[in-house]
Amino acid sequence: MNTRAPSSWISMFLEAQAAELGAATNTLLAYGRDLKDFDGWLARKNCTFDLVGRTDVEEYLVYCDAQGLAKSTRARRLSAVKQLYRFAFEEGLRSDNPAIQITGPGLDKKLPKVLSVEEVDRLLSAARSFGRNDKDRVRNTCLMELLYATGMRVSELVGLPVSATRGDPRLLLILGKGGKERMVPLSPDARDAMALWIRMRDENEATRVANKLPTSKFLFPSRAKEGHLTRHRFYLLIKEISVVAGVDPSKVTPHTLRHAFATHLLAGGADLRAIQTMLGHADIATTEIYTHVLEERLSELVLEHHPLSETATRKSSGKTSSDGQ
Repeated sequence: MNTRAPSSWISMFLEAQAAELGAATNTLLAYGRDLKDFDGWLARKNCTFDLVGRTDVEEYLVYCDAQGLAKSTRARRLSAVKQLYRFAFEEGLRSDNPAIQITGPGLDKKLPKVLSVEEVDRLLSAARSFGRNDKDRVRNTCLMELLYATGMRVSELVGLPVSATRGDPRLLLILGKGGKERMVPLSPDARDAMALWIRMRDENEATRVANKLPTSKFLFPSRAKEGHLTRHRFYLLIKEISVVAGVDPSKVTPHTLRHAFATHLLAGGADLRAIQTMLGHADIATTEIYTHVLEERLSELVLEHHPLSETATRKSSGKTSSDGQ
């Protein structure tokens, strides 16, 4: 068996994830945090990764539960531990995988919050007038139009290289999870917003070249260390836009715009496989949640408006009683 020190397992595992699978930075950071927590718990038991048995992993999950951690957090931590030991087994660091038969906490299936078409229209309209100057307003419009037109993940949007926009203006090349590329069609409004922003962005970059300042490869450059608009800044920005739009900010996140893209497409008759491709889902089961969202919304509409439904009957009788007074 390989005798490298167990203390180096986390760094070896993360390096392999980055090199072989092209794991995103956020994914690697999450793995690192979860595995360091597990390592810290083991240290308090005077145990190391190479000595862990199935009982240890199960006791760690009980510990996580006692800490009051959400089911989703416990499930994610178990997943990280399982991935680590699968790696250790494949690399010969262990002759077995102590976590392979452990099942995690059952997750509560929560349907994503849904924004109506009218609410999205208000958000897009608000973006056109929100910002300190013309440059900010044009950029904000482009961000919102692209997000709703493509269903991109927020990390894909803010980190979009400008080179991805230089080809066919009707399509956008997106680099997704695991380094997988996909082409997504753009709506006319998104094309117009992007063309205007690129023109303004390129003028600004030309000025920087003339002043011998460094230029950016990103569509949405910023002075942040990443070189582009950060996920956190865009999250705050979309909340600010929702306030201006008169849409409940608790309903509005970059991810709910991604949900709106998928749900509205499905409601319009789009094929589930096509939506899966555009969202960059590896498994269609992930995409199928939008059919449940649509079914729930349709059920609400029936209960609200069908003449034989209890809700509609109450409303009708209330109206009759009021008319009779």
